Parts: sequence; structure tokens; C-alpha cells
Amino acid sequence: MIVELDKTDFSKCRELLNEQGQLEAKAVVERINPGRIFVDNRDNPSSGLIWLGNNDGFVFFGSEQNEEFNNELNDLIDHVIIPEAKKVQLKWFEGVGNHEKWNPIIASVFKHRHLGSWLQRVYTLQQGDYKGDTIPIMNHEYELYKISATLLENKDHSINNMGFLQSKIGEFWSSTDIFLNKGMGYCIIHRHEIVSTCISGFVAANVHGIDIETIEAHQGKNLAQTLAHHYVQECITNNWIAYWDCMDMNKPSVAVAEKVGFRNRFNYTGYEFSF
Repeated sequence: MIVELDKTDFSKCRELLNEQGQLEAKAVVERINPGRIFVDNRDNPSSGLIWLGNNDGFVFFGSEQNEEFNNELNDLIDHVIIPEAKKVQLKWFEGVGNHEKWNPIIASVFKHRHLGSWLQRVYTLQQGDYKGDTIPIMNHEYELYKISATLLENKDHSINNMGFLQSKIGEFWSSTDIFLNKGMGYCIIHRHEIVSTCISGFVAANVHGIDIETIEAHQGKNLAQTLAHHYVQECITNNWIAYWDCMDMNKPSVAVAEKVGFRNRFNYTGYEFSF
């Protein structure tokens, strides 16, 4: 029977994770970022499923040859995941394997659910890779700020849409205090509005996963590239590894990553079906 682990037991899954797998899985298991974990055995798990706390997906980890676990996955989806997902208006199941041996298992277990798939690219950047000469010149109408407690408090109400930044942080972190303690980020402000953000999404050990978003009206102005440079510079200063995970079809994101100096370390397949 598949059971949900208490957060105090997440460490039991540590040895089951693929060292070369997704940062998100490590961040949840280490309880840095929020998430839920379902396993085959509460005391001695061998297979599991992580539900990322930002509702952005599920990660299958551990042994993919656990037939009892695999046979119960559809019941878990139907009777636990879907009812919970509907409460938060989540309409899609997006799952990935923590190692590639999960791919045929996922495809087989969910073959009756009109399964789709896509490719993800994972990039990392370490000090010797950084291309500091590609930083763009930003239009004078834009101002760049490091995200701080003072900025978030917005006591003078100079920022009209602080909710945009707060919601971005809330997607990944249990609180802004934890974000400021474990992660970091930058934003760009245009006429009292935050128009682009770059923050640590998931963090584990010294690896910081980048999340970048630019409001549509301000896209195409190199804001994401500017933010990525400042983010990477801070990572280098602190001996952190910057980690960038994006869809293969997201050509603008891929282009920004490669311009700054990120190197493609591995790719993985994602699978999806609607609820």
C-alpha cells in the first residue's frame, strides 16, 4: 500500500535519490522546499513519488521495478492526487523520473490516460563557465534591485504590484523569511512596477535553481538576461552552482542560459495527462 510520509521521515528517502537527478527532488527530501512524498513502505521505502510543493510536478524515484508500488499508482492518482489537485485548481499531472529507467514504467502505467511527453534540458554554471562579457545594457527606464526584506516590506508603497513578487516567492517557499535565508534573487522595476524577477526556486546544498519570469509587456528587452547575469555573479561570489531547468522547446530560455555560460548537463523526459 502506498502511504504518505511525515516530513520528519523524508530523510529515509535520501539514499534513494539519483545523485545526477533533478534538484527539485533533493530540495524536497532535504525539507528546504515544501513538498509531499508518497512511498511503498513507511519504515524502509524503496520506491516513491514526490509532489513538488509549488504544484509544478511529480518526481518518481527509487526502484522502478517495484511492481506492488507501480500497480498502486493509478489508485493513488485517482483517490488522493486528483481530489487534492482539484482543491488548488491543478488540471494536469506532470511527472518525471528521477532516473531514465522510470521512463518506460511511467509510459506503461499511465498508457490509458492519453499520455503526452516533452523534453527538459538541465543546465548548470560554475565559475569557469561564466560569460561576463555578454551582459546587456539596460534601458534607463528600468531599475535593478536585489530582493531584500526591506524591498519586500515596501513600507513606502513605492511598488504598486508587490503581490507579483510575493506570489512568485510563495510558489516555491513556505515563507519569505525562509526564502531570504536559503535563497536569493533580483528584480527589475519599471515605473513603480516589478516587471521581471529572478529568484532561487529550489535549493539543495550549494545548488540554486533559477526561476525567471518577465511580464509579457516587457519581454524581448533582455531583462531576463540582465537578471541572470546578476544572479550568476552572486552564485559565483558565494561558491554556489547555478542550476537552470527549462523545456527544450523554450528557445528564448535556452538562448539566455547559453549566452550567460550555462552548460547543458543532462536532459530528461516529462510525461503529462489531464485530470
